[in-house]
Amino acid sequence: MSKLRHIALSVPDPEAAATFFEQAFGMTRAGRAMRGVYMSDGTVNVALLNFGDEPVPGFEKQKNYYGIIHFGVWVDDLEAAGAKVTEAGGAYVTGRKETDPNVFYEVKYSTPEGIVFDMTESGWRGAVKNVTPAEDGAAA
Repeated sequence: MSKLRHIALSVPDPEAAATFFEQAFGMTRAGRAMRGVYMSDGTVNVALLNFGDEPVPGFEKQKNYYGIIHFGVWVDDLEAAGAKVTEAGGAYVTGRKETDPNVFYEVKYSTPEGIVFDMTESGWRGAVKNVTPAEDGAAA
């Protein structure tokens, strides 16, 4: 089963955003990203990214876009998942699977509406693929 484990946000100041995520949500820093900081709640990776003068992928026509860029799904079999996406009306966008097990990679697809998302078999720093669900009746 596919697991939602990654959200990428475009922010003006990744360090300030990281501090906010630490203070407001108790998240921890999972590592440095090429354009910012990876945060984690222990299950999901949140990438806080600043693209500077480069356009934000998917938002090229919007100058200084800040907000959700894409989400990421951790899958068991990238080829099978990609086939399901295209059969459901989605489309391949870019990227490829890496054979190096030490490399994090993302293959981008889009929904029929054009919303971009990543799929990977290797996960993201600070994300955990399988989580034990809370028992019924557990405190919320």
